[in-house]
Amino acid sequence: MIKRLLIGTAAGAIGATFAGAAFAEASPEAPGDTAVEQVIVTAQRREQSAQDVGVALSVISGDQLAARGVATVNQLQFATPSLEITPQFGSGQPSFRLRGVGFDDYASNNSSTVGVSVDEVAYPIQAQTQGLLFDIARVEVLRGPQGTLYGRNTTGGAINFITNRPTRSLSAGVTAEYDSNEEFKAEGFVSGPISDTLSGRLAFVTDQGGAWQKNRTTGQKLGDKDTTSVRGQLAWTPTDRTDFLLSVHAGYDKSEPTGLYLFNPLGYNASLPTIAADGSRKNTGWGGSAAFAALTGIATDAKPFHDTKSSGVSLRAHTETDGVDLVSITSYETLHRKEYNDWDASAYAYAGTYFDTDAKVFSQELRASSKTEGPLQWLVGGYYSRETIDEAFYSDFYQSLLFDTRTTYSQKVRSASLFGQLEYALTDKVKLIGGLRGENEKRNQDNFVTAGVFAPGAPATNFSPTADKALHNKTLTGKLALEYRPIAGVLIYASASKGTKSGGFTSYNVGDASAVDGFRPETLWAYETGFKSSFADNTVQLNGSVFYYDYKDQQVQSAIYDINNGPIGAIVNAQKSHIYGGELELTWRPVPALRIGQSLGYKTGKFDKYTNDLDIPASVAAGRAVYISRTGAKVGFPPLSYGGDVSYTWGVGDYEVQAQGNWAFHDKTKPLLLGSRYDVDSYWLANASVTVSPAKGPWELTVFARNVFNTKYDLTRNFFLPLIDIAAPGQPATYGVRAQYRF
Repeated sequence: MIKRLLIGTAAGAIGATFAGAAFAEASPEAPGDTAVEQVIVTAQRREQSAQDVGVALSVISGDQLAARGVATVNQLQFATPSLEITPQFGSGQPSFRLRGVGFDDYASNNSSTVGVSVDEVAYPIQAQTQGLLFDIARVEVLRGPQGTLYGRNTTGGAINFITNRPTRSLSAGVTAEYDSNEEFKAEGFVSGPISDTLSGRLAFVTDQGGAWQKNRTTGQKLGDKDTTSVRGQLAWTPTDRTDFLLSVHAGYDKSEPTGLYLFNPLGYNASLPTIAADGSRKNTGWGGSAAFAALTGIATDAKPFHDTKSSGVSLRAHTETDGVDLVSITSYETLHRKEYNDWDASAYAYAGTYFDTDAKVFSQELRASSKTEGPLQWLVGGYYSRETIDEAFYSDFYQSLLFDTRTTYSQKVRSASLFGQLEYALTDKVKLIGGLRGENEKRNQDNFVTAGVFAPGAPATNFSPTADKALHNKTLTGKLALEYRPIAGVLIYASASKGTKSGGFTSYNVGDASAVDGFRPETLWAYETGFKSSFADNTVQLNGSVFYYDYKDQQVQSAIYDINNGPIGAIVNAQKSHIYGGELELTWRPVPALRIGQSLGYKTGKFDKYTNDLDIPASVAAGRAVYISRTGAKVGFPPLSYGGDVSYTWGVGDYEVQAQGNWAFHDKTKPLLLGSRYDVDSYWLANASVTVSPAKGPWELTVFARNVFNTKYDLTRNFFLPLIDIAAPGQPATYGVRAQYRF
């Protein structure tokens, strides 16, 4: 079946090539301003048109992000095929999944399958990615293993955010919006020259209010935002061959998180009244025990909260000779995260959680690449990073398990890598590409201990001796690809690449720390073929790809049997699995005023060998670990993703009016390891807006609607303790107005 799929798509690529060519020759010449814009990207570490990059790649501009209402990285899943980003238990710890390659973990100490970077600075700790997106030029989403051009290696892909740069002429702007949930958001920038060789840019964003949930008992609102970020940049060009970019950013987030709701009745403790399942996703609840308050300082009736501060500085230095480009990127990032969540969504102290995380990341990347024209192009580079995490994780089990817990640990990760890639044009139409990457990583976790508290104010009792753990990963990965350009405007490519994701440690409430060793790195061999085409006088862009992934030691969320507490969540390695699928993306401008975009993604996969999944009910009954084989079972992710957008602009006197709509379909999620009780139903989302502006003027006014049809949907369903059935709801219909002024 896989062979037929690959052959069929390759044939479709060739068919699209020549059909497009014929259409282009037969069609009357279209006006030049109907051409689909050629987006310049840096996915291959140099400026290229996205249509010239032989990689499955989606590009979304900053204006498109605003039109779709994408304000956080998590919302990218509604704008990109084959991408899912979900909050773990609704928390500030996201789970990234690209083409089905993902990693579920609500702790902060393990790396993601999808690399996220801002201006070429990697954010290896997933909680780092949760700030607001602002002053963004574009985002590039690369599918498949990355590594021969990047300092960080990934199995799933990469998401690269590129911010707007300082300008050589004075410009400024401000945008403000207000919506039906009383949320106010404002962002702005000022940019321009400081001297003949120095320019600067200052940008900010603030987001306030917007609560749309309430406590089912007291009626208190939950969900108000209180977050602000600022970024400053200085660009210095002392000579025509040398330039520097200094970037500094800082921000805080004191928002209230989205509350969970009960999709089944809550009757965990027979001595306490059962709470009925919530009839509305707007309902939630919270509350804690006196023991938890003594342990954390959080009042028993405190609302869930974020209290996160982040900051960072980076310096990009670039110089060139007649034949070589040299780039150095030095960065230092900090994250101080405090987050309180209620994972039983009630006033009971069944499952409250509190994170206290202090993380620092230093990185240094050096690259050299060819600059001259010719058949041979090359790039070599080195990367070094040092991560430190000190984390405390508290759980309030006082009315469920009759104790509270505190897990603390320190972790250091040191990673060094060398990478490089060669491109050689065999002919004017055929190019061969090869790359290698070697990495040496040491991951140490020290002073890991879980302690329990059995009464308010009582001293903590260690459940196990303090444990130290260490992993040493050495990997060699690479890529081999072939590009073929049969005619102008068409690129056909095929590649085979290998990616790895670091091993790591489960860092939950483990009573017997020695029972959970580190899990191994996962390895993915990716085979892909695809095409990119522009035809009909560049009014149509049609891109497609299919892939087959061969997985070894896939890291999956399962459980271990703890001698003190029974089954406890843990990450394990499934021996073998595979995933396959593909994407299609279309952009069409039939007339200058009309732009249509469509995207479709499909993926499916199975475990070829997975025999070490803990059977939780059988283990509880037996009082020991009992395993079940998942061999042949499907990997649990949504198979189909579909999205689109359309915009039309027309003149009304001295003004222009643009109507815009976009939509996304999220398929049903069947999490194998949780069971059908926690399936997340499929859903459609649609947004719309109308913008009025002068034909030539500095301002515009937009009326928008998000989730126009008030779709009721869940981002995730889960349990922290068995039979406490909770879900993180998506936001209901929201209407508002946005004003923008720029000069």
